[in-house]
Amino acid sequence: MTLPLSGLRIVTAAEQYPGPYATMILADLGAEVIIVERPGAGDPTRAFPAFHAALNRNKRSVALDLKSAAGRAGLRRLLGTADVFMEGFRPGTMTRLGFGPDEVSAINSQTVYVSITGFGQTGPNRLRAAHDISYQASAGLLHARVADRDTSAIDELALGDLSSGTFAVVGTLAALLARQQSGRGAHVDVSMTDGLVSWLTASLVPLLNDQPNPALGSAEPAYGLFACADGKLLSLSVAYEDWFWEPLCDLLDMSDVRDLPRAARIRGRAALRDRLENALLQRTRDEWSGLLDTADIAWSPVLDISEVQQDKHFRDRDLFRTVPLTDGSTLTCVAQPLMFDGARPGPTRGTPQLGEANRDLL
Repeated sequence: MTLPLSGLRIVTAAEQYPGPYATMILADLGAEVIIVERPGAGDPTRAFPAFHAALNRNKRSVALDLKSAAGRAGLRRLLGTADVFMEGFRPGTMTRLGFGPDEVSAINSQTVYVSITGFGQTGPNRLRAAHDISYQASAGLLHARVADRDTSAIDELALGDLSSGTFAVVGTLAALLARQQSGRGAHVDVSMTDGLVSWLTASLVPLLNDQPNPALGSAEPAYGLFACADGKLLSLSVAYEDWFWEPLCDLLDMSDVRDLPRAARIRGRAALRDRLENALLQRTRDEWSGLLDTADIAWSPVLDISEVQQDKHFRDRDLFRTVPLTDGSTLTCVAQPLMFDGARPGPTRGTPQLGEANRDLL
């Protein structure tokens, strides 16, 4: 298939997680992605080979010392043909190296310049050092813990990194589209915390306008995780919908509360939750699977990560793909999640060795 971004060249000095995740998506969609890495060690995530490999398939690598004249000359050569330059350092770092937005525009006025930072290019927190848990904390994602002073561990999923990588893709594509009209690139400012605040839109807008938070799911008794007889977990996601609550009550022999309106369900949440828990403990998760599907109730098994790779649904959708590496071995990847005309674009090859494209590209 002809990939949607074929013909685009993306040069990236964005390390660690957000930039590599963003450029992985763009590479899978057909863009030529060239990673600019530090000589010797490369991207710091090369110290964690499996993590690095997961994010850097379908790319090419050059090793350049941007503190040297030769390294800067090499990057200028690459930028002369680049549609996009992506970086992920603190504000001002690339300008000090001679590759800020104005300098890159002078090299190639059509290059879209994408900056990914924790707090954005402006504002009092722009130079603050932080990692993902701090971005979540600043953005309000951990607000439910504040009243209870809950300091227990949070989920390991790096929401700030992943959301900013996704927003970087959106910003990149939007700027490339705008370039078709203006003929010039733009500077796209991607803030991890801004993106997370955006994710809280449905909660913040009512607050900003002195309106109550609708709490569409979390206040409901049948919205959460439940244990089954075999110790496995399932999720019920019955929010405000009577058309899910009613058949659930029929299935669990709770017909006496079948016709409770939503407000009454929320008021009686604790007692109803206890009844649901006791009822679901009577069968295994596999037994509930067929019954819940037949009743058309919103639910899903809670899968361990090892179960995800074996899940028939994901296997049927070709979500895991094996690609060749330059040393003759193979790498099994999570495929590009988007599908075009029923097919997934990429990945088609594995992770590059550090600096392997220096001779070809420089």
